[in-house]
Amino acid sequence: MANLPTTMHGVQLTGYGDYDVLNYATDIAVPSLASSDVLIKVMAAGVNNTDLNTRLAWYAKEDQDENDASWSGGELVFPRIQGADVCGVVVAVGEEVDKSRIGERVLIEPCLVKANGETLSSPWYFGSECDGGFAQYTVVDSFHAYKINSRYSDVELASFPCSYSTAENMLYRSNPQQGQTVLITGASGGVGSAAVQLAKARGANVIAVTSESKSQKIKELGADKIVLRDDDLVQSLGKNSVDVVVDLVAGKQWPTLLEVLKPKGRYAVSGAIGGALVELDVRTLYLKDLTFFGCTVIEPEVFKSLIDFIEQEKIKPIVAQTFPLNEIVTSQQVFAQKQHVGKIVLTIPHDE
Repeated sequence: MANLPTTMHGVQLTGYGDYDVLNYATDIAVPSLASSDVLIKVMAAGVNNTDLNTRLAWYAKEDQDENDASWSGGELVFPRIQGADVCGVVVAVGEEVDKSRIGERVLIEPCLVKANGETLSSPWYFGSECDGGFAQYTVVDSFHAYKINSRYSDVELASFPCSYSTAENMLYRSNPQQGQTVLITGASGGVGSAAVQLAKARGANVIAVTSESKSQKIKELGADKIVLRDDDLVQSLGKNSVDVVVDLVAGKQWPTLLEVLKPKGRYAVSGAIGGALVELDVRTLYLKDLTFFGCTVIEPEVFKSLIDFIEQEKIKPIVAQTFPLNEIVTSQQVFAQKQHVGKIVLTIPHDE
């Protein structure tokens, strides 16, 4: 780690609460390396729902201790540096890592199965169970640092890892085939807009649920049909009309998602921004032979597939707005308003 600083700038989450628990500090120790780690100079980092949900203790269920509010449901260790979406450059490596990796431009796989030189018994989320990318430097097992060759900018590349791997994981598991119809809720968000592109890359017919103000942008991403957020899905699409539902919203309209699924349809979920508690008529589930996929842990094949999509430019980055790291509060406030299409990305300061 010669010629590297010993301290760095970063944002520390100091506890659960409002924006005042986000502390921008200039004297954080640069993380040390385990033998299989790489040290990454962070160039850009995206903002995600997980950042806000963790800060607000949203993951803690009613029957849990209020401190058990990390992404995995365990206790979060404070202070914590959040930030799961990272584009950066490898600047140092652990003793077991080939030194040729120094200088590589990389994206970090946000769902971790290896950390501190060990295989984890249950996955960690980068920036939740360990420190993430809202800082000048971060460290991760080399297994999760993927070399990327792309003409896209650092900001553009930082828009991909979390939302696109989440979307790709949902599609990988629900497996829509060419010519089948995929309904995507929350289509204007980071994961939803990624799912639109990735479903089209598979040759699917895409129906996107969004607001009228964002519908044109979603059409430009490839959506074949737009359904407005408050429309009755059964009336708009008809019963038994959709092969796959990719759901990021849940909420009060959730039962209609099952009504529009065809018999033997597949439902994949990785978000509940419209409300986490829904009403299920179990008869609909078993009489239609539906399959449900709860999608959190990224399947092993997914991130490599995503890197290939990026390098071949089969998908494109959608950056709604950028902020410098020290404007973390403003970035999260804008993010929470949900008026944007795509990703909000933080740029990371470096003196040189």
